[in-house]
Amino acid sequence: MIAEPMTETHKSEKRMTGRTVLAWLIGFFLVIFAANGAFIYLALSSWTGVEVESSYKAGQAYQGEIDAANAQNARAWQVDARLERDAAGLATIRLEARDRNGAPLSGLTFNALLERPTHRADDRSVMLAESETGVYVGTLENLAPGQWDMRLEGDDTTGVVFRSRNRVFVSQ
Repeated sequence: MIAEPMTETHKSEKRMTGRTVLAWLIGFFLVIFAANGAFIYLALSSWTGVEVESSYKAGQAYQGEIDAANAQNARAWQVDARLERDAAGLATIRLEARDRNGAPLSGLTFNALLERPTHRADDRSVMLAESETGVYVGTLENLAPGQWDMRLEGDDTTGVVFRSRNRVFVSQ
């Protein structure tokens, strides 16, 4: 028997060295730190979660809020507010206010505050002017689509007589 020479197919092997392991370990933690940094930045630059500046002061005024809500319910006003946005981004708020008998309410001052549920920087405010008896209208330019909280507040000569808060969706 004649022995034939062995032919080796020699693959290039990459050896795992201490430097390679160290590089992978450092790279892994750099990626983790970068992701955590991005999450911290996004958390701090978005909604703070604060509804009131002082819970104590809000608690002290709570009974007054209850009394105002009971007085508003006793008046039994019928207030219908609609928000519509055209293709150019112009939003119109139209509010109709009537008393318990259906007669239009005139001489009030209504203010509408549109708040983003998640970001205060986008909040918008508009005064509604009485366009006809009992009908109040206001417009906002460049109102972005999406969900908004619409707070309505009506004043007369004695102070705030109507408050409402509703979630509205503004389409594209």
